[in-house]
Amino acid sequence: MTTDTLPAPDWAAYLHQMEAMLALELDDARRQELLTQFTRIAAMAEPLMALPLDQRLEIAGVYRA
Repeated sequence: MTTDTLPAPDWAAYLHQMEAMLALELDDARRQELLTQFTRIAAMAEPLMALPLDQRLEIAGVYRA
């Protein structure tokens, strides 16, 4: 069994892209706080994201009309 690990996200690049996309101008203090929060959230989500799923399980529900 192999464990595929994703590269660490580049949160600074993500914030830069979101600033451009949303036409926002963040000051350095706000940008640093957002980087801190994104890093914390990613660290909290890491154990859940690493949880192996049975191949027979659907990853998400499927809506059918």
